[in-house]
Amino acid sequence: MPVNSHTFADLVRIEQLRKIESAKAAELSYDGVKNMPSSASGDFNYAEFVDRLAIRAGHLIRDNALEDALQQPRRQFVRARRICLALAVILGGLAASQAVSESSTLNIYWLLAVLLGFNTLSLLLWLSGIALNLQSLSSGIVAQLASWLPYRHKQDPAIPSLASHAWWESCLTGNVGKWRISVLTHQFWLTYLSAGLVLLVLLMLAKQYNFIWGTTLLPDSALPGLTQMLGTPLEGLGLKIPDNPQTVASRVGVMKQDAETRTAWATFLIGAVLVYGLLPRLLVLGFSLLMQKWSEHRFKLDLYLPYYIELRQRLMAREVKAAVIDADPHAGVKPKEVERPPENVAIPANAQAFGIELDEATHWPDSVTCRLNIIDQESHDQAMALIKNLNSPLLLGVAAHRLPDRGVQRLIKELVDGCPAKPWLILLSKPSAPVTSAREFAWFRLAEACGIPAEHVITR
Repeated sequence: MPVNSHTFADLVRIEQLRKIESAKAAELSYDGVKNMPSSASGDFNYAEFVDRLAIRAGHLIRDNALEDALQQPRRQFVRARRICLALAVILGGLAASQAVSESSTLNIYWLLAVLLGFNTLSLLLWLSGIALNLQSLSSGIVAQLASWLPYRHKQDPAIPSLASHAWWESCLTGNVGKWRISVLTHQFWLTYLSAGLVLLVLLMLAKQYNFIWGTTLLPDSALPGLTQMLGTPLEGLGLKIPDNPQTVASRVGVMKQDAETRTAWATFLIGAVLVYGLLPRLLVLGFSLLMQKWSEHRFKLDLYLPYYIELRQRLMAREVKAAVIDADPHAGVKPKEVERPPENVAIPANAQAFGIELDEATHWPDSVTCRLNIIDQESHDQAMALIKNLNSPLLLGVAAHRLPDRGVQRLIKELVDGCPAKPWLILLSKPSAPVTSAREFAWFRLAEACGIPAEHVITR
């Protein structure tokens, strides 16, 4: 069967279905899923499994009319982003208008501090968050607020709430969420700076301003020196900035400015906002977009979740190819027709089974014979010697009702490390000790920690 290349959106839809099925399975219709053709393969393939999950998700969505519920969280995020950007336009315009006095003078450094100060601080915090891998700093407060507002917890959530929950977890947490919220943060500050700059240009087109500067605590040479330092890159771009006499003459109360000085200061102001505000934000926005796409491309489903373990065993049953080892002398005689029980194709053929501290009430499947039950140091050493020379699959059996503590994990890890091939783990249960989903999930995590692939975990 050809395997399609699925996008991040397809994986998110599968995660949304997982969340919905985990809580509302009894309310869903499975008519379309029942007609899915079975699939069997010798080796597990992640891409093929995702393809099967996507087909199954499509049937469930159509049968239960879930498309609108699955699309709702994305629409909520788009709406929250638009609100954030509209707020950025208002704040940028207010910042620029408040920094411009009602008179015909404009304090150049106060205006730069208002427009670039908070933006620069936010950018430094974001860079620190990325370098230190801190989600709160790299995402930004405003963007985190936008992602938090639609997120709700309910005691008995409805299907739309479950779909939203799964969407937020997939799209706004982890690496994908870090870069998605980073993109929103940079868009917010770009909009803020653009709105402030546009308003300033409009004001300077409609009214004549004299640019001034002043200081009480700093030396007289501090701000002129800062002007020359900030203006060096601008001069490299061909922009004319105030020279030293013009800068000195623009101090508060010195003298009235001529047109050339005003033009130089206006050019310096616009160039500083572009070079020190908009350009860095554009660069980090482009970087964040690339990293978001890269993170979405690398996003994978957590196959150790009980939901996927159970579906893998149903949708991707292991195919066992039988072969005749010893010829039957009565091959030409028609045998008597007998009813044979169905074989468990999930257990590998010729598997060598070893138990991990099993009691007498825990039974193996009829098709499996336990070679050794590890209960003490002697049996452990004997098992290690046997496993190193195995030429067939190793099957480790554990009592699913037990708690997988660190001692059991250490024992299984030693056996796995001594096995030349990837072993299998079977969770054995007994009617007198039902296994909770939390206990089963703990065993799946133990398998992951010990290096046993998710497709090699069998439940019984």
